[in-house]
Amino acid sequence: MKHHIAALLLLIAPFASAQQPVAARQNLPALRAVVEQYLQTQTAGLPGQVSVKVGNVDPRTSLAACPAPEAFQQPGARAWGKTTVGVRCTAPAAWTVYIQASVNVVADYVAAAVPLAQGQAIDASQLVMMKGDIAAMPNGIITDMAQAIGRTPTASLQAGTPLRLDTLKSKPVVQQGQAVRLVSKGANFSVSAEARALGNAGEGQVAQARTQSGTVVSGTARSGGVIEIAI
Repeated sequence: MKHHIAALLLLIAPFASAQQPVAARQNLPALRAVVEQYLQTQTAGLPGQVSVKVGNVDPRTSLAACPAPEAFQQPGARAWGKTTVGVRCTAPAAWTVYIQASVNVVADYVAAAVPLAQGQAIDASQLVMMKGDIAAMPNGIITDMAQAIGRTPTASLQAGTPLRLDTLKSKPVVQQGQAVRLVSKGANFSVSAEARALGNAGEGQVAQARTQSGTVVSGTARSGGVIEIAI
């Protein structure tokens, strides 16, 4: 009898294992779609025409099916140019994969039409609009001439150089030797006094001035030759 039972179990075993459910696997092309949607959302506010190209996932990758995969990037990572996007799942199984992508942003940007001298204020006649992939350029590329007019380059620039905000200084609203007005404001009062600026400062920058009594004070430069003094 024991031999018959053993033989029967051997016959049943293959059928029993065949009935075991196979765990569902994640559709890999769907992850590329998640990354593409994420990058489209992240770059929605950029000027110009955005195009996204997502790399392939290694077809040998085997992941448990995920009902809601989530795309993310490391802090400080750019969502344009050559970039990497992570996709993670928290349930029913936790996993993370990283997918390469390339985002191009073809837009108009501001460039020097002529050589620009360090420290000299820029006017509209010295600028030209050009078109290119600003995603391949450093951060801070200027796309509106108004952002450059009146500013001064921190270094001399050749004609054709794309202009960046971090290479231009704001036009001074307080200049060295200028008579300025010191203003202190509180909840129910405002006090002002005359002084003379000790240096140049743009809007919102720290400015120093010497009062008529000889005291040196510091405050925030504002347009109209005003220095706000914090109380």
